[in-house]
Amino acid sequence: MLAHPRMIRPEFTLGSQNMMRIVVYGLVCSWGLIWNLTGGAARLSAQTVELVAGGGKLAPPGLAGQVQLDTPFGVDFDKAGQLWFVELNGHRVGRINRQGQLAILAGTGVKGYSGDGGPGTAATFNGMHNLSIGPQGEIYLSDTWNQVVRRFDPETGVVTTVAGTGTKGFSGDGGPATQAQFGGIYCVSIHPAGDRLLLVDLDHKRIREVNLKSGIVRTVAGNGRGGIPADGALATESPLVDPRAVVADLAGRLYVLERGGHALRVVELDGKIHTLVGTGKKGYTGDGGPGHEATLNGPKHLCWDREGNLLIADTDNHVIRCYHLTSQRITTVAGTGRIGRGGVGGSPNQLEMNQPHGVFVHPQGDLYIADSHNHRILRIHK
Repeated sequence: MLAHPRMIRPEFTLGSQNMMRIVVYGLVCSWGLIWNLTGGAARLSAQTVELVAGGGKLAPPGLAGQVQLDTPFGVDFDKAGQLWFVELNGHRVGRINRQGQLAILAGTGVKGYSGDGGPGTAATFNGMHNLSIGPQGEIYLSDTWNQVVRRFDPETGVVTTVAGTGTKGFSGDGGPATQAQFGGIYCVSIHPAGDRLLLVDLDHKRIREVNLKSGIVRTVAGNGRGGIPADGALATESPLVDPRAVVADLAGRLYVLERGGHALRVVELDGKIHTLVGTGKKGYTGDGGPGHEATLNGPKHLCWDREGNLLIADTDNHVIRCYHLTSQRITTVAGTGRIGRGGVGGSPNQLEMNQPHGVFVHPQGDLYIADSHNHRILRIHK
């Protein structure tokens, strides 16, 4: 049923002084080359967990590892190899450059909905859950509790709204996204083609798509009703439990992660939906076996690794899991399943986290995790 997807990866050149290392992580998921974001080129042992940002007491700007963060959720990289993140409760957008310096580029730290057309540092946001970087380096932000998607231009520093009116509701399919209504945009994801923006409209149990050229919005999965979709049914005619995140592959398949549905589903090229991972009941079982027999617990985000596998932030199990599309099996790649803060400097299977939300594999390497309620960003590499 499934072809092996390959994702578009941004290209950039690292200076010869930068340490790079080849990474092959386990038997199921693998990572490649990486720039040391914390500055310098310390040699770390195989499968090391490293603190990238957070855990400090200083207000930004400053060295990322010494700065205090407030519930980081989404993480992504730009073409220059800089890490961007959003804070749920801090209502800020931050960037860590390749020297390990952290700066806040958007958000005042006070929740609100203001600042469109002006500098990001004067804008206010409300409960951002994730971000996605477009082909020209533009930053799309799921300004969740404002019911909108905002766009931050790193070149000009200006913030604008590209989807939603700011009023909660469901309307606008077939028309301009800026005139449409949404309810809880928990995820934004750039399609690999770079011309479409996928949105999770959680309150209305739909996946919606904005054409970035025409600005038109439409529904691509979900009929607005709550429920478990039948395998093989048309996605647009099917219920969804509560979609939380979405990504697409190069061919155009959509992979939808459901929080309360405790499942991963795919919308195939023929528009039909199938369940790949999860029995529908919450739990933490099934590692090493078929995905459809495994249980998840409130998963919140997903991303691609370099081999075309899907990494899942299994949030309420406090672990990161990998679904291998070729073998259709699932494994845990990081986390003990216990809440805690231990394990930094050790191996991934000793890592303790507290509701990780964001997960992202660097285009040239390692796995980055927003360990949200430990208020830190971690990296796993060899």
